[in-house]
Amino acid sequence: MSENKSKGTAARIDMLHGPMLGKILLFALPLAASSCLQQLFNSVDVAVAGRLVGREALAAVGSNAPVISLMINLFVGISMGANVVIANHIGQHNATGIRRAVDTSLVTAAASGLLLMATGCAAARPILTAMDTPADIIGPATRYLRIIFAGMPFMMIFNFSAAILRSMGDTRRPLYILVAAGVVNTGLNLFLIAVCGMGVEGVAVATVAAHGVSAALVLRLLRREGEPLRLHRRLQPSRRELSRMLQIGVPAGVQGMVFSLANIFIQSSVNRYGSAAVAGNAAALNYEYYCYFFVSAFTAACVTFVSQNYGARRFGRCRRTVRLTMGLALASCLALNVFFVWQKELSIGLFTTDAEAFVYGATRLETVLLLQWMACSYEITGGALRGMGHSALPALLTVFGTCALRLAWVYLVAPGVRSFRFLLSVYPLSWALTGAMVCAAYVVVSRRAFAGRAPGEAL
Repeated sequence: MSENKSKGTAARIDMLHGPMLGKILLFALPLAASSCLQQLFNSVDVAVAGRLVGREALAAVGSNAPVISLMINLFVGISMGANVVIANHIGQHNATGIRRAVDTSLVTAAASGLLLMATGCAAARPILTAMDTPADIIGPATRYLRIIFAGMPFMMIFNFSAAILRSMGDTRRPLYILVAAGVVNTGLNLFLIAVCGMGVEGVAVATVAAHGVSAALVLRLLRREGEPLRLHRRLQPSRRELSRMLQIGVPAGVQGMVFSLANIFIQSSVNRYGSAAVAGNAAALNYEYYCYFFVSAFTAACVTFVSQNYGARRFGRCRRTVRLTMGLALASCLALNVFFVWQKELSIGLFTTDAEAFVYGATRLETVLLLQWMACSYEITGGALRGMGHSALPALLTVFGTCALRLAWVYLVAPGVRSFRFLLSVYPLSWALTGAMVCAAYVVVSRRAFAGRAPGEAL
């Protein structure tokens, strides 16, 4: 094997042959840890703001999560499309297709980051105003959001580059990069808040600096990667590869955007309860992200393993991938859900010492987090459908089952019952409905798609 081909091969996972359980864990656990480290940027922001500045600062930082998700989810979906396309090429041993897809991914990353920076900075104040953000936090919330969006090119470059590495099973090196970025974020947070007294602006600057570090390190890694995944100085994007990425990624991204839009309307309802509710809700929401990242990691494993094996027509391995990832996602999410609710005093106490905010935070843990494992039903099966190239179907079903129901609940049902807990109960209801629909769709589509198998493949 040549030097170029040997570089980075130790980090790759052979998804087409051999036992699958250990390989799925090797893929998913570093990815879950990477996502947790990325979320740690925001959690450290929230904790530092809440403990060192006050309840209003906690609310200002924490209330921005749905807005940020709304703006970036389209492009996160497109990065998933890049992952699927490159993984498919790997399964087909198509080196030319891999090179073109890598170049296309990185050009798309840069363009999407610049677009997000311009749009987010301009739209920050109008969006927060439309959300009925309390008057005592809208100023710092706007400043925080604008600084965060100024760093979007860094975030997009890292996300797309990590998707390139993930397509061939490498989830460990992005994790190492995020460890370094997390150290930068935490150190700068404490320095800028405790020493320089910058407030929420310092929190945002620390996060952007951490994203800059992660982008620089992942680009350096790709420059040293072996062919055909190596990043060259002269990029040659392909319209065909971009079209395939968009075909798979845009439905997933639009689903995420509509999903976030529904959550923004719920956040607007939460805002009407005052800054204590916003602060407590923001503290509890952190734990939903951490638990969801394990579901998301096993979903990404499902997408990538199914993509490669579907490209190689190893349909029995596709079926086994879905069974294994579903079981692992359910077990990990449920265990974390129960643990954080059991330790709710500690969980919420890490972010705030305000008694009123604690009550709201504990209510969200008990009502939403405890049943979050239900989301595995549609995440894993939807990931399998995307791995087979069927991205629009799970997106449409999720938009209807999750987003439409939440909007109807906020505007037609919840106003008649003045209860924070009742407002939040829409989450488990929407998970149950969406899970039933997407699971049924997977059964129907997979029966047709997996009608044959590769010669000699065992079921």
